[in-house]
Amino acid sequence: MTIRNILMLGNETLRKKSDPIDFERDNVNCHLEDLRDTLHFFQKEKRIGRAIAAPQIGCLKRMVYMETEGRTIVMINPKIVTKSPETFEVWDSCFSADVAFFCRTLRHQTIDVEYWNEKQEAITETFTGDLSELFQHEIDHLNGILFTDHTIGHHIIMRSEWEKLAAS
Repeated sequence: MTIRNILMLGNETLRKKSDPIDFERDNVNCHLEDLRDTLHFFQKEKRIGRAIAAPQIGCLKRMVYMETEGRTIVMINPKIVTKSPETFEVWDSCFSADVAFFCRTLRHQTIDVEYWNEKQEAITETFTGDLSELFQHEIDHLNGILFTDHTIGHHIIMRSEWEKLAAS
């Protein structure tokens, strides 16, 4: 098991654009294991979280690992190809903020994503609602964009306040 440190806001690596994965040269399985093990550790420690992007563990490669709702998705070289004009507001947080606070953000209701999986199969998939928001967040990481860049106004709350809202 390899648990990597998650880079925190302010680390300049999080603002860099990631390079595409090359299946011939890059150790995809190693990156995948690092992402999976780190996500599992963080989920257990923080009791929250569904996905992680490679730049968050200091790896500037275009890879996202998601495990939630009984489903696992590995996205390699993902690209959002279409976004619906419909948007929605959502409270968003990030492992790179230690999920200490949440920002109100605006995301597209539906997105279409082209990506490769770990078996080198090309996939185009449509995501709506919370999964649309999740993958917009993670793919943003690959482009050096952070969730705080999408904050609507000054709507920021601490995690304890978000948990009260989520419970009501």
